[in-house]
Amino acid sequence: MTLTLYAHPFSSYCQKALIALYENGTPFEYRRLDEPGAMDELAARWPIRRFPMLVDDGRTVAEATVIIEHLALYHPGPVRLLPDDPRAALDVRFMDRFFDNYMATPQQKIVFDSMRKEHERDARGVADARALLESAYAWLDHAIKGREWAAGEHFSLADCGAAPFLFYADWTHRIDPQFEHVIAYRKRLLKRPSFARAVDEARPYRHLFPLGAPDRD
Repeated sequence: MTLTLYAHPFSSYCQKALIALYENGTPFEYRRLDEPGAMDELAARWPIRRFPMLVDDGRTVAEATVIIEHLALYHPGPVRLLPDDPRAALDVRFMDRFFDNYMATPQQKIVFDSMRKEHERDARGVADARALLESAYAWLDHAIKGREWAAGEHFSLADCGAAPFLFYADWTHRIDPQFEHVIAYRKRLLKRPSFARAVDEARPYRHLFPLGAPDRD
């Protein structure tokens, strides 16, 4: 059975799905969206044109979180990214939503706004996004105190999203040194082989970061 992932190496949500695949060494065909014809193939299956998108034996699976849950159900590996215990799984899913909604969303708001023409920019929206990131950093710093990973002692679905979202959030709105637990967690994520691989694959595209990629990480 052939898995095909349509993704771009520099996309945070694509990295989220890639981490899950790399964690378990799951074989798949990687259709990079800067390759000829790849975006047209994606759009033919998913007119919303958002990525990543997984094709599994003809079935289209969209959205990074759903892709990871699909892999857990149909292509499980040694690393259980979603616990079998439904109570523990609920904690993982909550943290996954936290990173999607309160880390990735405001971070992308700031980045996308910087790509607009000057007269189209939303200064109030960007200020609100930065404020939300500050609140998210503060909450997370307390939440993960004493934890190795987002939802406890095991690497999970939540960490697959946390890795790229915190990575780019710090580029966009620097994590204040007072949030020492968040900074330490981000460093642990960067050392995780699956994410380190995704980061390395994205290095050639750093010039694309609209705010200017910092000379670190």
